Amino acid sequence: MAFSLETVRDLQEKYPQLRLIGNTPLVELKLFKDELPDVRIFAKMEGFNPGGSLKDRPVLFMMAEALLNGRLDGGKSVIDSSSGNAAIAYSMLGAILNIPVALVIPATASEERKKRILAHGAKIHFTDAALGYDEALREVSRRAEAEPERYFFCDQYKNDFNWTAHFETTGREILDQVEDGLTHFVAGVGTGGCITGVGRRLKQDAPGTQIHCIRPELFPGIEGLKPLGSPGDIVPEIFDETVVDHYWDISIEEAYDMCQRLAGHGLFVGQSSGAYLAGAYKTAKSIEKGTIVTILCDIGERYFSTGLWNPDLLS
Repeated sequence: MAFSLETVRDLQEKYPQLRLIGNTPLVELKLFKDELPDVRIFAKMEGFNPGGSLKDRPVLFMMAEALLNGRLDGGKSVIDSSSGNAAIAYSMLGAILNIPVALVIPATASEERKKRILAHGAKIHFTDAALGYDEALREVSRRAEAEPERYFFCDQYKNDFNWTAHFETTGREILDQVEDGLTHFVAGVGTGGCITGVGRRLKQDAPGTQIHCIRPELFPGIEGLKPLGSPGDIVPEIFDETVVDHYWDISIEEAYDMCQRLAGHGLFVGQSSGAYLAGAYKTAKSIEKGTIVTILCDIGERYFSTGLWNPDLLS
């Protein structure tokens, strides 16, 4: 059956909790106002989603399409891999929709994420942290192929309803919320859904908008983001590289520093958000005047068990 935005809205009417997903606030970040007075930086506050992250949007679209087209018939479980935020979205939506969920996650995922996933009743299989995030991708494929009658492999790295969610919601909201128009959008690649969907929307409806993409280093990397810079790296199939006008290389130290700076201004976010702001800052320094929009992807409380909020970094 044909899938559309109305399909999602119908599901939200049936399950009121789903109406909390999307329509997040856009706030201006004034950390660099004195240094760069002619550049404005705004951020979508995706931690306001009920699952606490940007990932609620694409997971809602992917699961809505699967329900509409009978991919979950026969009591199948949804299965996918995730570094954590999408896993929370899957487990939360599974609980709302009464759909069993199985997840393959690197053992490095934060304890806070693991506990929330389990609280919603999802099952977790952990992969060896030493083998990197791509091992989770390989393992979930092995499991889905071995038991097709048991699992519907949602496959967020290949699922076109991932980027469609951002085209239909995130990108549309940004255009509605930035009153004077934007010149740049800065994001990164986890699955590629956000930068692809938002990038396509902006290129279509605000031609001339520059799309800047951040790239973390290979090691130690930045949780939730793909390096994309080394041979053998798995590049998500839905990532549309043609929308990207410029790349910025961002280190974990730069991401952590921006998280600390945001916390000092009352915004508590995770390391991918810090990386995005580091990219926005580099973009701002490279232009004389403009309006930049980026994403604050999730909430900082999700990272207490990681090194992000180590007291030594806060001194």
